[in-house]
Amino acid sequence: MENFKKEIAGLLSPHLEMSEEEIFKNLELPKRLDQGDLAFPCFRLAATMKKSPALIADELAGKIASEKYEARNIGPYLNFFIDRKILAETVINDILDKKVTYGSSDEGENKPVIIEYSSANISKELHFGHIRGIMIGSSLYKITNFLGYKGIAINHLGDYGINFGKIITAFMHWGNKEHIEEVGVRGLLELYVKFNKASETDPKYMEEARHWFYKLEEEKDPEALELWKWFKDVSLKEYNRVYKIIGCHFDSFDGEAFYSDMMPAVRQELLDKNLIVVDEGAEIIDLSDENLPNIIVTTSQGTSLYITRDIAAAIYRKNHYDFYRNCYIVGSEQRLHFNQLKAILKKMGYDWYQQCEHIDHGLVMMEGGKISSRDGDNIFLEDVINTAIERTRNIIEEKNPGLENKDEIARQVGLGALAYRELSNNRVKDYSFNWDEAISFEGETGPYLQYTNVRCHSLLEKGAYEEGAFDGSYLREESSKELVWELGLFPSSIRAAFEKMEPALLSRYLMGLAKLFNKFYSQVTILTEDKEERAAKLALVRAVSLTLETGMGLINMEAPKKM
Repeated sequence: MENFKKEIAGLLSPHLEMSEEEIFKNLELPKRLDQGDLAFPCFRLAATMKKSPALIADELAGKIASEKYEARNIGPYLNFFIDRKILAETVINDILDKKVTYGSSDEGENKPVIIEYSSANISKELHFGHIRGIMIGSSLYKITNFLGYKGIAINHLGDYGINFGKIITAFMHWGNKEHIEEVGVRGLLELYVKFNKASETDPKYMEEARHWFYKLEEEKDPEALELWKWFKDVSLKEYNRVYKIIGCHFDSFDGEAFYSDMMPAVRQELLDKNLIVVDEGAEIIDLSDENLPNIIVTTSQGTSLYITRDIAAAIYRKNHYDFYRNCYIVGSEQRLHFNQLKAILKKMGYDWYQQCEHIDHGLVMMEGGKISSRDGDNIFLEDVINTAIERTRNIIEEKNPGLENKDEIARQVGLGALAYRELSNNRVKDYSFNWDEAISFEGETGPYLQYTNVRCHSLLEKGAYEEGAFDGSYLREESSKELVWELGLFPSSIRAAFEKMEPALLSRYLMGLAKLFNKFYSQVTILTEDKEERAAKLALVRAVSLTLETGMGLINMEAPKKM
């Protein structure tokens, strides 16, 4: 619809004291298709033109002469109706020409946008609660690059802090290296859980943990460093296997430990700028003038905290990447932390603090509420992935036992079901995961979206579709017009998802497109005897398939051709 907006802006500009660019920005989409394709609100003109918006819209409608556009005033709006044949041919040909790049742009001008997501905690297995951030982050990374920005995916590993003192202490008391090598990160998690239970009744374990963390951070003790590195290797081996299954990508695994050598400089800068006060041996930053709680940046034992390492990370990222946006895909429970981080960066005099954005998300719960690793009450992410694939395969076995490549299609559909379930909900909302709802081939689900695309491919195969010129006047049914109009909105849905950092906007767009296609499929005879009519309708089907496949790719879904 962008080209149409530019042309309409050109038609209006001679009659208004506004630039074409300004008019372009003010053009809106009507709420209903019967109200036109684009609308120009006249409210802001009333003060300068000394007339009511409705009268201005009426007068402007009489001045627009175009065979391509019909201008009508609808109340205070000047609405434009695009010739249906021209609209159909323009939108569909644009999709057929661009194919997988339809909806992409170079508007990002290669500006660096950091997408920090997953941020796995070393020595703890990825559990189901991690799926939300992983799916959101992976999708936003893809959308960012699709719009011409330079996406930088960072897995800010939790590979430092007091937890490593706990794991080292637990390993010294109860650890077995051969067992951990055999079972992987779950063996480390067992030690973490055992430590927490033991420390609840005996404070000596927590004292040991603090001691080991000090030896790791301050003394660079060889034994502590060797264990830390081994814990990290064991964990990353497993994480990368799960990431590969999901299909997410990272450009950097620089975690908290990467910034440990930067701590003295950060502390000194805070001191030089008179931002630190000492309270009972701990160093604190007063944030009362920002209406935020004060925060400790260095403990009385002299060790750094999470906030200190985040300050160092933000400064490093700005210096190293010169980011345009620095986005932290982290749960809503960390909202205070990121507000404090931004407030500290502001106090330090960094005007780019506003480019640091906490893209928060709610919790996903399954059968019993919030998932915690402290007590070992976990639903592991890999187990959930395997269950999704297994359940999908059972459905395929029941409904289409003769299907070729059942294992591969079960993988695509099972993972697609998880991806859509996570990304169809507003990211800030908590929700409960339900297997029957996620894996269903009916309703607003990933399998429904994928099956719609399969239906498109079946039609194209049966109709022996060949790409070429077509006559858009054959797309005269109401459901055809609705489908064309919706296809034209795909680029704006991607931009909206990026601007609001909300993949659900794209997910819901794709579901709306799928529903409109299935309405078209049920109401219109597509494979007609008339070759020209069939060619036009199959061109529309092909455009829908291309758009669905591109969109699904941006929300972490694959698009099988058969199901």
